[in-house]
Amino acid sequence: MVKCTIIKKGLVFILVFGILYVVFLHAKIHQHAKDKPAPGADYVIILGARVKGETPSLALQARIDAAASYLLDNPETIAIASGGMGPGEDISEAEAIKRELVWHGISETRIIMEDQSTSTYENIKFSKALLPEGLRKGLVVTNTFHMYRAKMIASDNGLDLGGLPAKTPAQAVVKSYGREYLAITKYYLTSAL
Repeated sequence: MVKCTIIKKGLVFILVFGILYVVFLHAKIHQHAKDKPAPGADYVIILGARVKGETPSLALQARIDAAASYLLDNPETIAIASGGMGPGEDISEAEAIKRELVWHGISETRIIMEDQSTSTYENIKFSKALLPEGLRKGLVVTNTFHMYRAKMIASDNGLDLGGLPAKTPAQAVVKSYGREYLAITKYYLTSAL
């Protein structure tokens, strides 16, 4: 009887802790999703996402559209299109970003391609290596659900980036947030080691 009570209390504790942890993560994600980018950034790093053949996924298209709007309003800002080529992709994510930016009217001379990365960590690390000398003020462009972790990874790489959040497509909200909770947890655990 005592053993059964201890197990029930343990399960309740785990459940309550789990709920509070998810609430904490969601609050952090929501906090960073509301970033308002200041004008006049030296550069933006546009993080890649899935490309279907040669067509950007809805998540990637939202990132591209947000970046293009900012770049049109800030003609001195350069863009780093970041993302390699994964399964089911006929072109790199960086190439898809570049093509769409050019379609929006952004000059190719303002776009640097980083087409080797396969993760958010590599997006940031490899993009940093391509930054021209003297650029200081930067923004990271990604979907709202991803902004918190992207900024933490940037900070780990010595970049103090502001956020330029792109909307998360409605049909991807549940899946994206669920995966992001796990990705943030992995980030916390690996950072602690």
